[in-house]
Parts: sequence; structure tokens; C-alpha cells
Amino acid sequence: MRTPFIAANWKMYKTVHEAVAFVKELRVMAKDVHDVEIVIAPPFTALRAVADAAHASNIGVAAQNLYWEREGAFTGEVSAPMIKEAGAEYVIIGHSERRRLFGDTDQTVNRKLTAALAAHLTAIACIGETLEEREGGQTFAVLDRQLKDGLDGLNADQIAGLVIAYEPVWAIGTGRNATPQQAAEAHGHIRGRLRQWFGGLAADQCHVIYGGSVKPDNARELVSMPDVDGALVGGASLDVRSFFDILTRSRPQAAV
Repeated sequence: MRTPFIAANWKMYKTVHEAVAFVKELRVMAKDVHDVEIVIAPPFTALRAVADAAHASNIGVAAQNLYWEREGAFTGEVSAPMIKEAGAEYVIIGHSERRRLFGDTDQTVNRKLTAALAAHLTAIACIGETLEEREGGQTFAVLDRQLKDGLDGLNADQIAGLVIAYEPVWAIGTGRNATPQQAAEAHGHIRGRLRQWFGGLAADQCHVIYGGSVKPDNARELVSMPDVDGALVGGASLDVRSFFDILTRSRPQAAV
């Protein structure tokens, strides 16, 4: 059985001081939560400080992006070895905001995934359709394209260790979210494709999580759906009590 996976994506929020204060409070609140994988993705400026604050705790640390080259004349970019050295264990790749605002494509997502895996980082690879694509009945075709192109060249062992975040673009920062049934349908489709292309073991071990206006009041129902292994949380992760509430509601029922 896959352990629930809950990640906080802070986007461009929190100073170093604010980020460290959050992690110090969370590690006390969540010290007995060992049945959920907890990950915090601060801005780059706070990465080292958050990693230090989370050291020897049950909280993992993620970067929000990376560049696929190890080094070079790429002003403003950060490489996989750099974020690894700063304390990251995970990295978010292909978030819809990166695709929409900064030009990430399925092909650049693939290059970033390859770089992350080479640096022994666990990748959180984001996919999802726009509202226009969903209303046009293209959801599954879009997911198939993003999976096929984004995961091109990866093997079954690499897929098994991957986290795939299904985040319908129309639900990011809008207050709207997919219904539990819509999420389960999309997640089931994703896992089915992983099983078809990479085998049953890889498909069963890969975490497929949901992102898109996840809040304490909808987390439990979403995470309880078949094939939904957790959540990538945006705005609701900025408040430590809100995020802890989501963690609590995502725990296996026997532990709650």
C-alpha cells in the first residue's frame, strides 16, 4: 500500500525567517505523523534554511524547479546538483504555472526529469488539462501526451520512484477543484497508462497525487478516492495549522 504523500508548494511566498518559523512549528505538531510522507517546497532563497530546520525530522524538502544543465551561462537558473547541495531531496517539475508563465513544455519537462533523476532527486512531475481541453473532451488525450512525452526514455524502476501530480489547470489558484469522482477518474487513467507502458509493479509503486485548490475541508474525500495517493497543496499550505489539518485528514483512517 502506498503511503499518502502530501507536499506544500509555497510558490513565491515566505521570507527565510517565515519559512524557518513554519517548519519549526510543523515539526513539533507533526512529530508523531509517520504514516504520511510530508514535503515542503519553499522558494530557492529559503531552501538551505528550511533543510536545516527540517533536519532529523519527518519533513522532506523540495525545490520548485530546476534547469536541466549541470552548469553554464544560464543566468537565473539553478541546476539539480545545486539544489541537492542546498538540501533538497525532491523537486517539482512542470507545474502548470511554469508551463503557462515560463514556457515549460512536455519536452523540457522530460529534460528536467532526466536531470533530477541523475542527481538522485525524487521528481514530482505535474500534468493536467486546461478548462478548454476538459470542456472539449480532450482530458485523457492531453494526459496521454504529457505522460508519453514527459516520461520518454525513463525505465520502470525510475517510474516506480516518481511522484506524478495531476493538477487540472482550471483548478490552480481558482478556488475550484475537481470533484472526487473527476480526480479518481483521471488518476485511474494515469495509473492505467503507467501499467500499460511500464508494467504493473512500477504503476503500483508510483505515487499519483492531486493538486488544485486542496483545502482541509476537501482533503479527506479526495485522498480517499481510488488511486489518489495524496496532494500537492498550494495556498492552503501557507498556514501551518491549515497544512497540518490537511496532513491529519490524509492519514490512513486506522491511524486517525
